[in-house]
Amino acid sequence: MTITPDMSVKPEVTGFFDPATNTISYVVKDPGSNACAIVDSVMDIDYAAGRITYDHANEIIAHVREKGLKVEWLIETHVHADHLSAAPYIQKQLGGKIGIGRNITIVQDTFGKIFNEGTEFQRDGSQFDRLFDDGDTYQVGGMRCIAMHTPGHTPACMTHIMGDAAFVGDTLFMPDGGSARADFPGGDAGQLYDSIQKVLALPDSMRLFMCHDYGPNGRDIRWETTVGEEKTHNIHIAGKSREEFIALRTARDRTLAMPKLIIPSLQVNMRAGDLPPPDKDGKRFLKVPINGL
Repeated sequence: MTITPDMSVKPEVTGFFDPATNTISYVVKDPGSNACAIVDSVMDIDYAAGRITYDHANEIIAHVREKGLKVEWLIETHVHADHLSAAPYIQKQLGGKIGIGRNITIVQDTFGKIFNEGTEFQRDGSQFDRLFDDGDTYQVGGMRCIAMHTPGHTPACMTHIMGDAAFVGDTLFMPDGGSARADFPGGDAGQLYDSIQKVLALPDSMRLFMCHDYGPNGRDIRWETTVGEEKTHNIHIAGKSREEFIALRTARDRTLAMPKLIIPSLQVNMRAGDLPPPDKDGKRFLKVPINGL
């Protein structure tokens, strides 16, 4: 499918960096109205204490209210394994629809088994307001947005194109950071390479916004680049064949530890950011599968 973005539309993009998880969340404002989308929000967790807070989300909420914006969409680029989504918390205060890729159902089925969820856990994506297929469009005010399926890191990964800006999730990092891992259940290095090529087929001047940055080699945190810069300088992609990328990605993934927050993140994010249901006493718990990951 050929994706044809409108490069004349230049949304105002405001990034919010969460140092605890190295995640960047975004408020994306339609240039022709007060409508906006929020991409990849973060809910704070002190995992050792089992304590949930909302400082990062409250910062985004304060920005939206200060600017007089109307939230129309809360976009999840994928089911994150390194931070918890704050989408339902923000939705309750600001409105908007929560959207994710249709292959969330694959992720729900996979991790529903790993976390031994009962039949009451729906595996049909019904926790979300919209499931996007490849090439689906939606509106933020007058701005036409396009969802592009970019699997490889997870089966449900989507890149969201809003005017001349694209939000790539974990498909790509900044050029000196390379690409995301592909060794989670449902991940595939070959698929990831193909997805990156889809992103790099967009216009060279397309702005790309990362979901994470770790400041390689001690540089300052950055989260915006372009298709042209990624093509020329990405350390995992530039000058690499598909076979070379797969070999590089697979070797690197063998050296990586599991993300510190993968266990709570998956349980919450496959539920669209909601916590597991309470027990008969009204208490909520997160499970730790032994040798499940």
